[in-house]
Amino acid sequence: MEDQEMQLKVKRVTDKFTESMYVLANEPSVALYRLQEHVRRSLPELVQHKTDMQSWEEQSQGSIYTVEYACSAVKSMTNSSVYFKNIDDLLRQAISMKEQISISQGRRKKAVDSGTLKEGERHNSGM
Repeated sequence: MEDQEMQLKVKRVTDKFTESMYVLANEPSVALYRLQEHVRRSLPELVQHKTDMQSWEEQSQGSIYTVEYACSAVKSMTNSSVYFKNIDDLLRQAISMKEQISISQGRRKKAVDSGTLKEGERHNSGM
């Protein structure tokens, strides 16, 4: 009886040992299979995210360029205030000169008109 019990215990131990060896032998391949499965499922989504990110990066670069260009334009506009001041002064001077010319032309016209009237009166009264 002890022999049968011993044989049964030995069989159990050898079966457990064989099973453990089988699991250990196949464990890395199962892990690699699971890893391959995971990569196969998640890779298309990762590729899509990558292309989206590249597209967003291009759009961002374009926006950054636009903002930098606008900032430089604003800076150059602030630097041009001196030129606008000069233009304003020149326009005021031109308006003032135009008014002076108009006034002096108005005086001449009055003088010419009054001179014409005086000559006309002389001719009329002399007749």
